[in-house]
Amino acid sequence: KDHPWSAALVDVINTFYGRPDIPIGAVRNGVTPSEGKFLGLAVEKKGKSWRYAHDLESGRQAPDATTLLRQTLASAPDHSTVLVQVGFSTNLARLLASKPDDISPLSGRDLIRKKVRFLSAMAGSFAPVPGRVRHREYNVVQDLDAARAVLTSWPTPLIASGYEIGIRVRFPHESIEKDFAYTADHPVAECYRRYCEPEHDRPCWDLTSVLVAVYPDRGYFTLSPPGRIHVAEDGYVFFEEDPKGNCRYLRMSAIQQARVREALVQLASQPPGTKAEGAR
Repeated sequence: KDHPWSAALVDVINTFYGRPDIPIGAVRNGVTPSEGKFLGLAVEKKGKSWRYAHDLESGRQAPDATTLLRQTLASAPDHSTVLVQVGFSTNLARLLASKPDDISPLSGRDLIRKKVRFLSAMAGSFAPVPGRVRHREYNVVQDLDAARAVLTSWPTPLIASGYEIGIRVRFPHESIEKDFAYTADHPVAECYRRYCEPEHDRPCWDLTSVLVAVYPDRGYFTLSPPGRIHVAEDGYVFFEEDPKGNCRYLRMSAIQQARVREALVQLASQPPGTKAEGAR
């Protein structure tokens, strides 16, 4: 999100979980500059101090996201990096289009091909959505040109988590109220409450993409046959099976659905410095 407090809130959450030095990049001239419902949490104070500790006060202090992506990939071992995209495709489309520079003699496309193992992206829909004949997924239509560039021409394996996956995995509001209550002030729980209505079980669109990126071999999901993703002029996404294609999308049985929900609750609710023993 192209708002100065967006990067600051990321730093709030990283710092809360004991990882204050994770590099943070900020999009420039993004498609959604609005503040939203919870970004203000990053600038709230108790007395003269931040309510939640962090040192990045504004996205204007952060490096450009494309520059940071190029730096990160250039310094990584070959074929070692898994990228996760859970919002708009703006930054990765710009990475794809980036030219050789003093960071790397490789173009963005060649840098991705050399360094990235696979991309996990929350985008599109690959199964019928009840009540919608032609569902156009939000992340795609908000920056349509960027989404088309990434989804149709990404040079490494790409795993897409469609709308139909996240809508079936709902994070229980009871977990927010009970499992995050180990501290009076919890930035994740507070953001959830500010965004959602009381007792709302939020669909886990983004978290499913993260889960398959971190644990791709745990059987949480089944992958479709290989193929290619196409993006129509109106933003409708469809999949064409092709043995030579680099794309797959997630499928999920009822048993997998229950496992995914439990894993996400266990992983997301762990206090800083602990390990989710229940995630299998």
